[in-house]
Amino acid sequence: MPINQAFLGEFDHEMATTRRFLERVPEDKFDWAPHPKSMKLGMLASHLTHMPGWIKETLEREALDVAPGGKQMAMPTAHNRKELLELFDRNVAAGRAALAAATEDAHWMKNWALQSNGQTLFSMPRVAVVRTFVLNHSIHHRAQLGVYLRLNDILVPSTYGPSADEQKF
Repeated sequence: MPINQAFLGEFDHEMATTRRFLERVPEDKFDWAPHPKSMKLGMLASHLTHMPGWIKETLEREALDVAPGGKQMAMPTAHNRKELLELFDRNVAAGRAALAAATEDAHWMKNWALQSNGQTLFSMPRVAVVRTFVLNHSIHHRAQLGVYLRLNDILVPSTYGPSADEQKF
């Protein structure tokens, strides 16, 4: 089985689960955070919306500089649930299309680098970037969002098994 085919089902499952979490983000709590060191709920949710699009960046470039010339890249920030879901859906479509098109396994084994102001922060094969930097990273932040929802008395969707709020998958 080609590498991209091994990822497609997992990608679809994880993105559908993440969308269920984003659908529950309360619009009146975008500025809420559980701790002063924590991301605000709206920023965390916006961050989650970007990650599926990182697959496109990973598969179609050799590197990405997040602060070219020392200036941090600006990422779109959603201001309400509708914007969150639109941004997420666009990035899921772009990520999935790039994933489906990446049919050469040799391409997946070529190194990709994340850079900041010209300095390489890390470099690893694209297959590892998609697994860790995109999918695992997304799952990590989705779990954080689940805690934020729980702390705000919002029903937490089931993920890999039932949640305390949903007894279904």
